[in-house]
Amino acid sequence: MEIKITKTTTPNTMPPEDKLGFGKVFTDHMLLVDWNVDKGWYNARIEPFGRISLHPASTVLHYGAEIFEGLKAYRRADGGVQLFRPRENIKRMNRSAERMSLPEMDEDDMFELLTTFVKLEEKWVPKSFGTSLYLRPFLFGNDEALGVHAVHNATFMLIASPSGSYYKEGINPVGIMIECEDVRTVRGGTGYAKCGGNYAASTRAGERAAKKGYSQVLWLDGVEQKYIEEVGAMNVMFKIDGVVVTPKLTGSILPGITRKSCIEVLKTKGYTVEERLLSVDELIAAMESGKLEEAWGCGTAAVVSPIGKLAYGDKVYEIGGGKIGALTQELYDTLTGIQWGKLDDPFNWVYKLS
Repeated sequence: MEIKITKTTTPNTMPPEDKLGFGKVFTDHMLLVDWNVDKGWYNARIEPFGRISLHPASTVLHYGAEIFEGLKAYRRADGGVQLFRPRENIKRMNRSAERMSLPEMDEDDMFELLTTFVKLEEKWVPKSFGTSLYLRPFLFGNDEALGVHAVHNATFMLIASPSGSYYKEGINPVGIMIECEDVRTVRGGTGYAKCGGNYAASTRAGERAAKKGYSQVLWLDGVEQKYIEEVGAMNVMFKIDGVVVTPKLTGSILPGITRKSCIEVLKTKGYTVEERLLSVDELIAAMESGKLEEAWGCGTAAVVSPIGKLAYGDKVYEIGGGKIGALTQELYDTLTGIQWGKLDDPFNWVYKLS
């Protein structure tokens, strides 16, 4: 794919790495590609970062025709830059596009767009362990007419934000609350798609949990409100009596790339991993019997997030003495070691850009 590059004439400077935070600072450029139902993908370009113009009737504003992805570029100790399983994000983005009736893009073309952009913005990849350049590809419909119908015009974009360490003060277990009113998604819906509507629908429950002092909610399925699905915006795993159990992908759960990586690492290390339905009753019974040894969320931002406290109704349960478990720590150390180039990559997950 031919990409026209227009470099900024007013480059910015990255703030100190300990002041980065997440998603607040953006690099010098952004990437855009247009799509039309008759022309296909065209006009790929990288230009100075700035505001975009949308017609007030644009499809995305009225009907939520939008998807996105999230991945990172990492700085190795030798100064080089690498990506972690980028083609998995590309495949998932196309699956999301198909579900939302948005145009899919050839995987090799999207990979070329992604790598070309990161190479241009390489100076924005921070150096400290735990920091990264967060990459946000997104795609939205922008037909300039009202009416619910298949999208005829769309735009693919890519922006990037240098991000600070997720765990500035170490990995501390969080408290979560089982949500019994709202549901995130339902089977047959958009649960497996990474689209904005799923996240918007989760905000109300998250706010309720925050007011009660909890960091996240643990979602139950939308049909019977009986089976564990996700924790906040992450997949979730439990070590129960020596076996790692994670909810199976039923169509209402995001197929996380970190989830997939955790499973592969665990199996390589000899752990039994069960992808199956896990009822809230089984989970509570495991907590009350002492068989629930560890619990953690997993996702791109945090890698793993240990769960130290779980609330259900008027009861609060402590997990693992409120401390990070040995297996959770091992997973974090293994994945981050591969991502930042501190450990060998026996899985061939890393793509080195420099």
